[in-house]
Amino acid sequence: MNALNTASAATDNRPLAGVLWMVLTGFMFVGMTAVVKHMGDAIPAAQAAFLRYLLGLVFLAPMLPAMLAARPDRQGWALFGLRGVVHTLAVILWFYAMTQITLAEVTALNYLTPVYVTLGAVLFLGERLRARRILAIIAALAGALIMLRPGFRELSPGHLAMLGVAALMGLSYLLTKFFTGRYSPPMIVGMLSITVTIGLAPFAWAVWVPVTGTQIAWLFLVAFFATAGHYTMTLAFAAAPVSVTQPVTALQLVWAVILGAVMFGEAVDVFVVLGGTVIAAAVIFIALREQAVRRAEARAMATDAARTPTGGA
Repeated sequence: MNALNTASAATDNRPLAGVLWMVLTGFMFVGMTAVVKHMGDAIPAAQAAFLRYLLGLVFLAPMLPAMLAARPDRQGWALFGLRGVVHTLAVILWFYAMTQITLAEVTALNYLTPVYVTLGAVLFLGERLRARRILAIIAALAGALIMLRPGFRELSPGHLAMLGVAALMGLSYLLTKFFTGRYSPPMIVGMLSITVTIGLAPFAWAVWVPVTGTQIAWLFLVAFFATAGHYTMTLAFAAAPVSVTQPVTALQLVWAVILGAVMFGEAVDVFVVLGGTVIAAAVIFIALREQAVRRAEARAMATDAARTPTGGA
């Protein structure tokens, strides 16, 4: 059994709890995005990201007992470090993209992350790439083309940054799913905060500018939303399979479009909404199909076990 399936096997079967946790996760992440958008580009992306994670360390206080009780082995420490490096690069690109493109575009391009997760599971975990998976991935990429419209408009560096974010976040989420069932949610979230803070420090130092008390307060709010979002996402993963919780993330595009229009006066781009919807639909299809496959495999294993005679004395 591969690492991802092992983690999935350890997941509880509480679908309603998983869905509710993921709904709350969506609110947290969209709220974080809105605050970063409000701040603009007054603070360099690397510095803003570093301050967000540094300020977020205060939220680790309640998690310290669980973190200290954990005893990761050498592989665990190495994977925590790898996730920190990957997430560090993703966070810098994300903060930069937020100053360049709309909330809806950022949110819609984030939907490519589960597609990268699927590809990563095939490349690194040895999962099979079934025909339906291939079609769903093609559909998701078509959705990205609808939204970005290369050749019909100029792609900004923000769009390219978000494509990188989706790939890097996909790898980070694969590692997060690996940790689920092995380590407690406080350990998983806490190690992410610590490793990314350390990883961002040299980048922030290179571009450092003075900050005001108001900017610190906004970044503290970003840290709260982000830390809470990662924690609730981990709880969602622990409560139910990704195939149950992933479709809920489609609601984030709705919140992002509304917030962008109401708070920032962003025009509702029909191509962004259409492309994001296509990507979200493809992601939902992948998730539901994978759940159906796992159920079929579980039934087949149960049938085989029932047919296998047991030894007697």
